[in-house]
Amino acid sequence: MMKNNIMIILPIALILDLVIPFILAPTYKGYNHLTRVMSVLGNSKAPLHNVYNAWLAAFGITLVVINFKIYAIISKSSSLIAVILFFVLLIYAIGGCILSGLFSVGEVKSLDTLPEKIHGCGSALGFMCLTFAPLLVGIYAYKINDIKFCFFCIGCFIFAILCFSFFVMGDKPNYKDTFLALEGLWQRLSLLFMYLPLGCLMLLEK
Repeated sequence: MMKNNIMIILPIALILDLVIPFILAPTYKGYNHLTRVMSVLGNSKAPLHNVYNAWLAAFGITLVVINFKIYAIISKSSSLIAVILFFVLLIYAIGGCILSGLFSVGEVKSLDTLPEKIHGCGSALGFMCLTFAPLLVGIYAYKINDIKFCFFCIGCFIFAILCFSFFVMGDKPNYKDTFLALEGLWQRLSLLFMYLPLGCLMLLEK
């Protein structure tokens, strides 16, 4: 029973990370999920910014703890993949979650202050690392001969790369009036495809 409870923590946390912005956004006048990134909910002008920043920090700490369980699962088949994935998730947990929660960003991505620069650099590094999580889980699935799960993870990896590329291009002036400018949408879809293999990994092991 204890093992099953531990395995379900990560999928729940991943779902909450995508859902919580939808719960907090109605209190922030003018916030648009399609065009605004989730971290904007943590800026000082957002009514519930402390709640969102606290969540980011708590989510990051949860990932750090559960990361050891993921390492234990993967290392049964490949120590190399386990180590790489461990550091990928650790960097995301610290840079993309904990530091982002402690150092909030402004309403726009100006990165003028030190906290904004720390947030921006940590978030960018964390996102880039997490992009490869589906690929690593897919390689693990191949090694244990779970071909269906392998194809699922590779598909998630391809879509994650695609959406993340759109997300990065979204704030460029040349794409201001195109579908690429929907930064909020591309960020959420990127995370969805990055999270799915991790959540499924824990549920399958459960």
